[in-house]
Amino acid sequence: MKGQGLLLRLGHAWRGLAGAVRQERSLRTHLGVLAGVIGVLAYRGATPLWWALILVAAGMVLVAELLNTALEALADRLHPERHPEIGFAKDVAAGAVLVASLVAALIGIAWLGWGQG
Repeated sequence: MKGQGLLLRLGHAWRGLAGAVRQERSLRTHLGVLAGVIGVLAYRGATPLWWALILVAAGMVLVAELLNTALEALADRLHPERHPEIGFAKDVAAGAVLVASLVAALIGIAWLGWGQG
């Protein structure tokens, strides 16, 4: 992939995103929640600062989910049988998604409690 033009690299990235959305129900769930959050932010008239905070947090969740998906796919391909260390790596990656989701939820709760408007 080194030395390829920008459009080719963007094509690889787009294929990866589209494939992850097709294969990963949890990613589709996160995207659905994000659509709902955007609707609530628009309806309630969130300030630009809250839009930025919430969208950065949501982006962090999506990035964590994509990295988790990539790690799981690679680990399953390289070592299809169960192995404790691979299981641990998968669990840690899933934990990263959980942490990102909790941070995003806390930011959303803060907005609902203090930052509306």
